[in-house]
Amino acid sequence: MEITGRIVKDASVFKVKESREVVNFSIAISDSYKPKGSTETKKIVTYVDCSYWLSAGLAQWLKKGALVQLFGRIGLNVYIGNDARAHGSLTFHTSDIKILVFAESKNSAPAPAPKKQNVSDNPDDLPF
Repeated sequence: MEITGRIVKDASVFKVKESREVVNFSIAISDSYKPKGSTETKKIVTYVDCSYWLSAGLAQWLKKGALVQLFGRIGLNVYIGNDARAHGSLTFHTSDIKILVFAESKNSAPAPAPKKQNVSDNPDDLPF
């Protein structure tokens, strides 16, 4: 299965047992549709928790705002909450990740605009 979405917060790496690590992150998948007989477009967002077991080094690139295309299998976690109601969440066990758009760096700032040179209208003020 293939899904595409934006990462909603920076990925985190968790150590499992002695020698295994898992990268956990969540993505938001945006979609829209028009209900029958309506001209208004409805937008929906689905959040999916993802895990990646193959390389913890990839976590450095999975930053909030990055657009990713994931390949893997989907799962569903169901549990009874403190309110005695059933709750569920989607999970995606990722086997391959393509980063389509990297997140902007927090340290990157737009380049300052070049300063305008003041050129006088008086030709006698010119340096040549």
